[in-house]
Amino acid sequence: MPRLPRLPARLLLGFATLSLTACPSGEIDDGNPFTTSSNTTVMDDVGDGDGDPTETGDTGQTDTGGETCGNGMVEPGEECDMGAQNSASGPCTTNCSIATCGDGFVYEGFEECDDGNSSNTDECVELCKLASCGDGFVQAGVEMCDDGNTDDSDMCNQMCLPGSCGDGILQAGEQCDDGNADTTDDCPACQLAFCGDGFAQAGIEECDDGNPDNTDACLPTFCTNASCGDGFVQAGVETCDDGNLDDGDQCPTSCEPASCGDGFVLEGVEDCDDGNNVSNDGCTATCQGECSNPGGGSLTAENGSAMNIIYCYNQGDSLQVRAQKACEAQFGIGSCCIINGGYNSQQYGECNLGGGNGSYHWHWDAHPDGHCPPNYVPGDVVTPGWCGAISGSFID
Repeated sequence: MPRLPRLPARLLLGFATLSLTACPSGEIDDGNPFTTSSNTTVMDDVGDGDGDPTETGDTGQTDTGGETCGNGMVEPGEECDMGAQNSASGPCTTNCSIATCGDGFVYEGFEECDDGNSSNTDECVELCKLASCGDGFVQAGVEMCDDGNTDDSDMCNQMCLPGSCGDGILQAGEQCDDGNADTTDDCPACQLAFCGDGFAQAGIEECDDGNPDNTDACLPTFCTNASCGDGFVQAGVETCDDGNLDDGDQCPTSCEPASCGDGFVLEGVEDCDDGNNVSNDGCTATCQGECSNPGGGSLTAENGSAMNIIYCYNQGDSLQVRAQKACEAQFGIGSCCIINGGYNSQQYGECNLGGGNGSYHWHWDAHPDGHCPPNYVPGDVVTPGWCGAISGSFID
């Protein structure tokens, strides 16, 4: 440890100077004015190291020269001796050594502390300074780091704590630090958010699995969830994906290759597809139409007259439309007309033939003048004429 500056020579000389007096004849001067030639003590009021508190300057310590420290004289083995002014906090310590950093004495006005050791990890560090954050020494049990500065942007902040993501202080290696641990905002893990960083940004990304794989559940292009029609075949989920939602091509919205019985009509190949491979239900097992009115719809029913002719219609078709489709199944597309004058014009039948072999009634209608019972009800299939017989119903 560095030594404090020595005392000025004139001060030290002052400590050592004694007044010389003539000794009576036959006496030997041993330097102690209170002894006789026979060294018999006449008076002992100067500290001699025996620990007597009534003695001036007695510290109970004896200098290395064997003489008494504190007698005001610098003797061999002593660096200084200011007598009663020797002090644990002054320039000359109680063991007659010049105050020095590391001697265990705190020199008031020059030292903040002095624990008598060279350790820089305790409360008193180099140059006898009290340990503090920023002094460059890590105080054991108190600080986690100390880089000798108060710069918060490096790896040790002004509280002598290691910089960490989420402390709100931008440090080396961080692109941002918003002071929180939220990984769904625009600064996850202290890096600016982007698609592919492995963190799904709330309100912007549907997912983010942190990889460039287009065959898993999260597409890396826009961080969106994989779905049928996105143009990427999701492994284990889809067999095809042509990037559209067209149900009439080779890869419909099931993202499975088109096939008869899948419920999707493959344009140019299938006449119909009712989702099964059963015949005699309007669509054969090979997806060929069994309806006598092709294109009439996805639902099937008997036309009500021959009882073995199937017509097609759609959900939501009115009874009038169904009556027309049932009629066309019997007489052909374009061959059915409303029978003018026939029961208030509420029947479809074969054009120009008064209804041909049957007409299809779509609305309640009482016979004129009540002469032909019974009254017809919606869906009745009747023979031509004013009082045609009911032969069935086209409503299944």
